[in-house]
Amino acid sequence: QVQLVESGGGLVQAGGSMRLSCAASGRTFSNYGMGWFRQAPGKEREFVASISWTGGSTLYANSVKGRFTISRDNAKNTVYLQMSSLKSEDSAVYYCAGRSTYFTSTRLYEYDYWGQGTQVTVSS
Repeated sequence: QVQLVESGGGLVQAGGSMRLSCAASGRTFSNYGMGWFRQAPGKEREFVASISWTGGSTLYANSVKGRFTISRDNAKNTVYLQMSSLKSEDSAVYYCAGRSTYFTSTRLYEYDYWGQGTQVTVSS
């Protein structure tokens, strides 16, 4: 079992930056592919970014490509999402997720573990 706890959300102005963190505990974090998803009110949860177990492979949603960067520090059991040039449409609850394989995935159902989410609000 893996427990995931997100932090770093809050209120930011459009054009600003914010970094989310996801701390993992439980099983060997370094064996897991990790991802970030988000869900805005009235919308389905959507893929944001994913990173492989070594960090050597990453995937991004087209809507965030070039603005967001996913990274991980296996020594700290933590995955990060650095967000820049934030837009109002980035406002959502952001969820960290882990999957019991080494690799990336854009598919929500391929993730086995989920955090409780952290709210990001971008004011225009």
